[in-house]
Amino acid sequence: MSKNSLIINSSPSETRVALLENGQPVEVYIERRQSAGVVGNVYCGRVVRVLPGMQAAFVEIGLHRTGFLYVNDALPRSPDPVIPPNGETAPAKGGNQGSRTQPLANIADVLKQGQEILVQVQKEPIGTKGARLTRHVTLPGRHIVYMPLFRHLGVSHRIESEKERERLKKVLEPCMVNADGFIVRTAAEGIEGEDIEREAKMLQQLWKDVEEDGKKGGAPRLVYADADLVMRATRDLFNDQVGTIQVDRQKDFQRIREFVKGFEPGRESGVELYDKPEPIFDHFGIEVEIERALGRKVWLKSGGYIVIDQAEALTVVDVNSGRFVGKSNLEETITRINLEAVKETAYQMRLRNIGGIIIIDFIDMGEQANREKIHAALEQALERDRAKTCIVRMSEIGLVEMTRKRVRESLGEVLTDACSYCNGRGFIKSEQTVGNEVLRGITRQLNRGEGNATILVNMHPSIADYLYENESEEIEQLELSYKTSIIPVSREGYHQERFDIVTGTSA
Repeated sequence: MSKNSLIINSSPSETRVALLENGQPVEVYIERRQSAGVVGNVYCGRVVRVLPGMQAAFVEIGLHRTGFLYVNDALPRSPDPVIPPNGETAPAKGGNQGSRTQPLANIADVLKQGQEILVQVQKEPIGTKGARLTRHVTLPGRHIVYMPLFRHLGVSHRIESEKERERLKKVLEPCMVNADGFIVRTAAEGIEGEDIEREAKMLQQLWKDVEEDGKKGGAPRLVYADADLVMRATRDLFNDQVGTIQVDRQKDFQRIREFVKGFEPGRESGVELYDKPEPIFDHFGIEVEIERALGRKVWLKSGGYIVIDQAEALTVVDVNSGRFVGKSNLEETITRINLEAVKETAYQMRLRNIGGIIIIDFIDMGEQANREKIHAALEQALERDRAKTCIVRMSEIGLVEMTRKRVRESLGEVLTDACSYCNGRGFIKSEQTVGNEVLRGITRQLNRGEGNATILVNMHPSIADYLYENESEEIEQLELSYKTSIIPVSREGYHQERFDIVTGTSA
């Protein structure tokens, strides 16, 4: 049985999913009711501006900012395949093009202002940038990805058996009847051909429905929404390396089991309903790691530490010796700290979902052999990362440049707001984040058997306002479930992240 698992925590306000490898959280995904993700969604959009100088266009799709559509992604059909981070062949994506790929046409010949087109979001709006769009729609299933506008049949590189690869290709070749294509996902290995054919027909029918709906016009509007976080995580992450799914809500438990049973009968036994009184993220040690992932400084076991500073498109990781002094050999001491920093940096990049350009400033080493050792260790540490990475060899002064593909906001961007206390130079947790922490703190208190008493929660006025305006329904549910009374109390002078829970009648 695999030691890897998916942990799913749901509440009326947000859904959180953590991927655990050997009991340690390595990826965390958060989707909130008020700001659900849009990657994978298909919109009927309107071209609002064509920019020949950038070989791109801005498209209105109904979000806060217009989306960005590069010319190669605006062509009627997808031009050529690329290999994404999970080793599964996919059509060309804008994240692999932009300024790095020569335009295949003139944007003015492809799009006109006011034109209505069907586009899919391939990268979330991040910071001041709008969503990255493409016309080359891909529809993911459990075992395959359907590419209606690209004639190609690819198989995940992680399926190593040549015999199995050929079998899967033969299953799908008869399904390619409309100049379309498929990617065979890793999860398809060993699956019966009839099941894969049935999924292919289902995705083809889905595209037919989406295309017909898109032709009706009326831009901007949503035409097709990808599955919610719970189902996406089950579809994309519950593979042979993940043995169980632990979920803390009955409704999600039932629909996950039905979904898994429909695609892989027998594996639904790996879906378990978590029913312990301790919150599920507390029980598996995930809350602690999330809190740790919001800090700049991360201590290493040796006594050294790394400092992580994030800007909009650049992240700098600085390695420091800290309290570690080694024994007698300076070069050996430095190399040991750098090796430890490699593992922690790779882990933090994955956990925090850090993307874009990353500069790692290792402690300078004198020997070339040791620099090679650090480079090899970094490549090995990133092998399990599903995001595409590219590493440049270490410089003589210990700098490593690398890139990591970014599709969604980082964990810090999701959980924090720009700090008003320091004029944008730092971060504090958002009202939503603190509000949810307050609700979880109340639940912990009540689970200790302190029901039937008034719960007073002292907090910053903005957090109290947020709870009254957005979470009154959840507070009422807690009061009914535990036969108690919960009173949020505004306290001037409280820091936005501070709250105190008091059981009794005095504030």
